[in-house]
Amino acid sequence: MRKQNKIVLWNVYFDSTKTRLEGRRVPKSLATPSPKLEEIRKAVERVGLRPETVADAAHPSSPWQKTGLLAIPKKGSKAKILQKIAKELLNIRGQT
Repeated sequence: MRKQNKIVLWNVYFDSTKTRLEGRRVPKSLATPSPKLEEIRKAVERVGLRPETVADAAHPSSPWQKTGLLAIPKKGSKAKILQKIAKELLNIRGQT
């Protein structure tokens, strides 16, 4: 699913139970255990971006798991956006 001017976000990017080789893209200190797509969507909205949700998508490294994905507008570097979202995801997890 390649989109112009969009960044694709997978749950595994923020999962503290995964290693970097398994797909985690944020530092372990910013990662959360088994984040849900809905939590990530809420964090993206709090950062000020508008996500598009594709609920039945599967990450290429685990095609048997339909975890879903989010496509967000590209506003800056992917690494910086991922870190902002990860920090907001930690805030959401801390509130519940």
